[in-house]
Amino acid sequence: MHLDVVDLRAFYYRTKLGRVAQRVLRQALRDLWPDTAHQTVAGFGFATPFLRPFLADARRVVALMPGPQGVMPWPDGGPNHALLVEETSWPLTTGMIDRLIVAHGLETCERANELLEEVHRVLAPGGHVIFIVPNRSGIWARREATPFGSGRPYSKSQVEALLRDHGFIPERHTAALYTPPSHKHFWLRTDWIWEGLGRRLDAQMLAGALLVEATKQVYATPKRGSPVKVPGPLEVLEGLTQPRPKPASGRSMRAGRVE
Repeated sequence: MHLDVVDLRAFYYRTKLGRVAQRVLRQALRDLWPDTAHQTVAGFGFATPFLRPFLADARRVVALMPGPQGVMPWPDGGPNHALLVEETSWPLTTGMIDRLIVAHGLETCERANELLEEVHRVLAPGGHVIFIVPNRSGIWARREATPFGSGRPYSKSQVEALLRDHGFIPERHTAALYTPPSHKHFWLRTDWIWEGLGRRLDAQMLAGALLVEATKQVYATPKRGSPVKVPGPLEVLEGLTQPRPKPASGRSMRAGRVE
């Protein structure tokens, strides 16, 4: 079940813990995608806290918010880039999106298979998608006070298996939110220590969120002009209507006898 957009906005924009999560996840995304110049970037679910840096260089940025969640204008102080969409049917042409961020979208969707099919449809051939999901083994998934405590948490292998089943090729993954999900001043003031320590130790089992990147799989097609021979019905049945004798192998058959 999707969280309400009012609660999501309040967490990310009005709490110190939410602003820490916003900053950490933005940096993790930028490390994976440092350059999106001349590309169309979209977010589904509640991805607006992480999309703002892409406004500077991307050709187009759009925030897709599912109906069960609700929508809010975004960004503040500028033309609106957000729209309300049906969860598994987006008003986008096929192959329109170059880069897509799915945040608070997969783990709360009751029709995950249909959602992944729609993601596959709107991505351009070879397009990239990053899924930000609650880490199944992390502390954040056990705290309902944050958005990562809602919906179904995942392990990296679960996300990658799901993506392969729907025509994606998992490429890279990383983790973030090693800071304990606490609103206490001590943890908030020292978040940079825990994030740095978690990355250095590669302690992904303790992270609050997983970021899994995948590309849209494109199947090879025959080259234009290449001849493709398709046997006709008579050719297929030729071996049945006119059996061909096997070649002799050192023996010959005469007058019904084997010599």
